Amino acid sequence: MGSLVKVARVGEIPPGSATVVDALGEPVAIFNVKGRFYAIHNTCVHAGGPLGEGCVNEAECTVECPWHGWTYKLESGQTTFDPDRKVKTYRVKVQGDDVFLEL
Repeated sequence: MGSLVKVARVGEIPPGSATVVDALGEPVAIFNVKGRFYAIHNTCVHAGGPLGEGCVNEAECTVECPWHGWTYKLESGQTTFDPDRKVKTYRVKVQGDDVFLEL
């Protein structure tokens, strides 16, 4: 297990939304989907778009890149276009009102 780094408070990321944090020099997008938190690298593998600014689909647990529409599964980081291409994912732990990433 890696070290836990506090990156946000639960109330700062309402359900259906995301925030972007700098986690030890890495841009990480954190998503709240129906009260469950997911974290992926903020950079789209297609053209470098900011995934944390994308549209979250809570029913499918995905995010769509705002630049060219590439869609990513938040649990695995895989694109829905090509399962072999994916962004890095991070484990999220919630303790009380604090959100931590495992790095």
